[in-house]
Amino acid sequence: VMGATGSGKSTFINKASGSNLVVGHGLESCTSEVQTSRPFVVSGRVVTLIDTPGFDDTNRSDTAILNMIAAYLSTTYEHGAKLAGVIYMHRISDLRMGGTSKRNFRIFRELCGERSLKNVIIVTNMWLQVTREIGEAREAELARMDKFFKPVLEKGGQLLRHHGTLESAHTILRYLINNQPAPLRIQQEIVDEHRSIEETAAGAKLRRALNEQADQHKDEIRGLRADM
Repeated sequence: VMGATGSGKSTFINKASGSNLVVGHGLESCTSEVQTSRPFVVSGRVVTLIDTPGFDDTNRSDTAILNMIAAYLSTTYEHGAKLAGVIYMHRISDLRMGGTSKRNFRIFRELCGERSLKNVIIVTNMWLQVTREIGEAREAELARMDKFFKPVLEKGGQLLRHHGTLESAHTILRYLINNQPAPLRIQQEIVDEHRSIEETAAGAKLRRALNEQADQHKDEIRGLRADM
């Protein structure tokens, strides 16, 4: 389960599995490492969910987060475990999908790779915080625009809603449990192709994003000095 800090990853996992992962309610990130739920059963299948920290963590850099996630995924892949699917959480209550959110989703896409996007479910939550009309309008925009979720949906990914209940969580998981498990791109790059994290598609995407951010900050500083 992936997504931005505060997008409800740990809450979703606790609801679905009956686990007690720490949930954040303040401004600080709570999920600081990769952790797993207790195993539970959905429609006769044993399920374990993996909770990951968001790339916009308040305590660790995006590079450190990517290293942490990649290390966990590559270790499990080396031991023969493959993921039946990946859930990406997004708050429908967000007024807009800003630059950080778009960057994080692009890194997520590179981490998964084109071939495993069919096993991705984008889950929108926090529907009670918006009116139905506003939520549906945002959902439609996210689904139809190339800079948001459209590229994943075109590759077979799905866009579903979580309404905060156990049944809603298990309904989402039923879309995944019978999937043909597939390795993520970053697992193949690190384990099969022996690449460093910096050489993976996700690592390269993150590096370019950070360089662009640094250049933007330099331009802003030059602009401030010119105005002084």
